[in-house]
Amino acid sequence: MLPIDEQGRVLLLHGFDPAQPERRFWFTIGGAVEDGETLQEAAARELYEEVGIRAGVEEFTGPHAEALIEFEWGEYAFTQDQAFFAIRVGEAAAVSFDHMEQIEKDTTIEHRWWSEEELESTTEVVHPADLATLLRKIATEEPE
Repeated sequence: MLPIDEQGRVLLLHGFDPAQPERRFWFTIGGAVEDGETLQEAAARELYEEVGIRAGVEEFTGPHAEALIEFEWGEYAFTQDQAFFAIRVGEAAAVSFDHMEQIEKDTTIEHRWWSEEELESTTEVVHPADLATLLRKIATEEPE
């Protein structure tokens, strides 16, 4: 999911694959849907677990994009359906890694708020690669 602040910046996490700790990348908040959850319920739970921000399911908009991706992490290969929901958060939204699972704590270095311009100009690895385009799409679809 894509927490977006009042300045239109998206919150990303910086981390690494435990099998390749030298390869760092920025990524969106998210995770698996648990049995019986809707996508929005999973988004709300993951937002709290990964960055400590509480939100109601009704606060999410989208999905603004969906994709099927394949990737490796650790010793495992994954095929994952992605659905990108957005949520507006205030500047007072305090980020906390306290509720992450231990493997997430061990492989997440930091967080940062990114603007579209920063995403377009960075040489760092960001997943998904077209995130700036997605932010622009969300900005035109959502009332400010």
